[in-house]
Amino acid sequence: MLKKAPCVIFRGGTSKGVFFQEEAVPLPGPERDRFLLKIMGSPDLRQIDGLGGATSTTSKVAIISPSNREDVDVNYTFAQVAIDKPMVDYKGNCGNISSAVGPYAIEMGLVTVSQPETVVRILNTNTNKVIYSKVQTPNGQLTYEGDFSIAGVPGSSTPVKLSFKNPGGAVTGKVLPTGNKTDVLALPGFGEITVSIVDVTNPLVFVRAEEIGLEGCELPDELDSSEKTLALLETIRGVAAQKIGLVEDWKEAAFKSPAVPKMTIVERAKDYTTVNGEIISEREIDLLGRMMSMQKTHKTYALTGALCTAAAAAIPGTVVNAVLKKSFNPENLRIGHPGGLMPVGVETSIDAQGEVDILWAWGYRTARLLMKGIAYYQ
Repeated sequence: MLKKAPCVIFRGGTSKGVFFQEEAVPLPGPERDRFLLKIMGSPDLRQIDGLGGATSTTSKVAIISPSNREDVDVNYTFAQVAIDKPMVDYKGNCGNISSAVGPYAIEMGLVTVSQPETVVRILNTNTNKVIYSKVQTPNGQLTYEGDFSIAGVPGSSTPVKLSFKNPGGAVTGKVLPTGNKTDVLALPGFGEITVSIVDVTNPLVFVRAEEIGLEGCELPDELDSSEKTLALLETIRGVAAQKIGLVEDWKEAAFKSPAVPKMTIVERAKDYTTVNGEIISEREIDLLGRMMSMQKTHKTYALTGALCTAAAAAIPGTVVNAVLKKSFNPENLRIGHPGGLMPVGVETSIDAQGEVDILWAWGYRTARLLMKGIAYYQ
């Protein structure tokens, strides 16, 4: 007999996910994992027997509940459901899916609506960080119609501003998990390589494109077609994961911590062509960025990754800071990614030790309700 669970499908930024009220899913543990795998149709490269979209950006789940905290409206747990293996990863958060949590809370009557905008205070349980989602609600009504657009999503909509409060140390507890602005990693079969490991909204490991024989303006299909490049990038990510204590053996990172740290390639700004054939001028961006997602190249750029990139840019001595234009503005960092341009910002201060402290990180996304209904599974 088929089982059923009420759900909502939302596009958030350049991702798409299935949203559940927490009361509709099993408690955390193996039973919840089995439920989510069944719902999404994993493991199967096509996810043909579930709601997953056969890419890492469309195999995501959000679990929402009202909050008992006075400073929070809703709790939100993010789950990255693997496509090719029976695994659900709860390490870290997804900024794109986060952008749909505010509209979801309004759609489901979980918050009081204001006008002309409603601020939804979200506690992401994966990172224990509070996110302020500013959603447009003219005349007290949620709307998805507007003239704001983001790279990687066709058409336009109303903007959703996400502001992450004190976003440092989201997974590891430290902005610089190793205590260093750069680290030299010894890679089996390759040699030594210089990286920066930074944890703001999500932990990322940054490497310069030129250090691994790339230009920095490669498109996803080009990177994904090279098994040698993919293997090298996953080795860097795995060694970094071991160094910051997420896995005991770097070879296990793809199975035990596939989503974080996120592997990120950066390089100095230059003219490049997007996946849609648009030419982005060096003048329009502050740096080039390419991210990996679940061992494949991200088709655009993750929002949490962009926020962490902005934070790393604001810290002198990091790999990211080294490739920036001298005139860059940390409150409006412009990242050139495969889909186009992503502007994000951070607010910083200097602590008693003279180190940069990340007070806020913010970015703009769009979100849209796609479906309300019942998911059936066996």
